[in-house]
Amino acid sequence: MNGNRSTGGFGGAGFGGTGPGNPGAAIWEAMEQLRSSFEQRPGMRRMARGDVRAAVLALLAEQPMHGYQIIQQIDERSGGSWKPSAGSVYPTLQLLADEGLIVADETQGRKTYSLTEAGRDEAAAAGDRPAPWESSSAGGGAHRALSKSGVELAAAAAQLGRSGSPEQIQQAVTVLDEARRRLYSILAEG
Repeated sequence: MNGNRSTGGFGGAGFGGTGPGNPGAAIWEAMEQLRSSFEQRPGMRRMARGDVRAAVLALLAEQPMHGYQIIQQIDERSGGSWKPSAGSVYPTLQLLADEGLIVADETQGRKTYSLTEAGRDEAAAAGDRPAPWESSSAGGGAHRALSKSGVELAAAAAQLGRSGSPEQIQQAVTVLDEARRRLYSILAEG
């Protein structure tokens, strides 16, 4: 193949010439877009401070915990899709303490936080809403499956682009165009 280009994406040479009308270039561009859309780990989004606050209150409504336990519980309950940093949990704990919603008891050099009466009232008021880790992982398994399928599709197209004949590459472009149209039709149904 002439005009090969290398990328960090699929680990190897590109699809040949990059001029207009080159089906290999079309597949390359489509696969690069697909790959980049799945680069961020599925479900790993930055949660709003209000979500951290709500999660802390929900967990402390169950039992007193220290900061690291709160981080671990959110990570576990979200199925690994949300693991807040200490830099978001500890300031939230301080804010909740300043608001009089939690108190900290220090035992053996470790602070354990528990709800005050006002904190229990606030946690109870939010009791009818799903916990923040549930909304962050809602559809998480399906999203991960979609991401995995998309990455596998991109890898198959990249392989075909590297070793396929011009006719095979054109067939792949047709298949990918049809797949794109069908995906959009799924969205249109909802």
